[in-house]
Formats: sequence, structure tokens, C-alpha cells
Amino acid sequence: MSARPTDDLFVRYMKAFEDSTTHTGACPACQGETPCAEGAPIHERFARLQDAYTARQKQQR
Repeated sequence: MSARPTDDLFVRYMKAFEDSTTHTGACPACQGETPCAEGAPIHERFARLQDAYTARQKQQR
């Protein structure tokens, strides 16, 4: 039985999710409608990777 290759996109997406939720949990500004200056790039990275992962999942159907 061979090892399953690592899905780099999925790993990056999940790390970005973790970073985004961790930051949001600790940042009152990011819990509102407008993220703070530090949180904005964290949340944008998560959204970008989520979109890429979702698009790839749709292509594989």
C-alpha cells in the first residue's frame, strides 16, 4: 500500500482557516464587519484559498 500524496492546497487552506479563526477569536475588531489591519490579510488569504479549493473540487466532479 502506497502513501497518499499530500494535498498541498488542502493543507494550506486548512492552515489559513485555522489562522483566520484564531485571529478572529482574539480580535474584537475582526468580530465586527471590518477586519483590523493585521487581520485583513489573514482573512483574505483564507478566502482566496477557500475559493481555489472549492473551484478545484467542482472541477473534479
